[in-house]
Amino acid sequence: MLLKLLAERKEAILRRWVEAVIETYPADSREFLTSKKSPFTNPVGHAIKDGIAALYDQLLEQDHPSSASPAIDKLVRIRAVQDMSPSEALGFVFALKGIIRDEVSGADPAELRALDARIDMLGLMLFDVYSKCRERLYEVRVNEIRRSTERLLRLANIVYDLPDEGNGAEDRLEPKD
Repeated sequence: MLLKLLAERKEAILRRWVEAVIETYPADSREFLTSKKSPFTNPVGHAIKDGIAALYDQLLEQDHPSSASPAIDKLVRIRAVQDMSPSEALGFVFALKGIIRDEVSGADPAELRALDARIDMLGLMLFDVYSKCRERLYEVRVNEIRRSTERLLRLANIVYDLPDEGNGAEDRLEPKD
């Protein structure tokens, strides 16, 4: 019964959920995200709408989701590179609980608890995607710092290679050419 009500109220729930996500941005960004409708002029706004719709569809599926769809993945990747804490980046998932309770009054409490558990599972799945994105971002940053440092050391001609073990020159350092 609850899933039928959620399907009937889908448009209103999605509209409110997208608004909740957009509210997490600064005022000037919010205006841009809501005013530009084209995916070419507003790719972030478009990714938010697509990702939220895909998340909602995944929530209504009977099977437990095993992985994020490409639209959900794109939404989380965008949130992962923005200057937000993890709770700010992914808190929108849990805002859905309040939105659903406002839109679907009088629902069976047992069905609502089961839906809350599904929302929590989706939140955890998104946190896994978010963590992998942040980890990859930090790897890229560390590798760039390493490359920059090595370049600077080479320019200053102070990079040294340690000799191979067993050639009798353990204590001798030779400049790298």
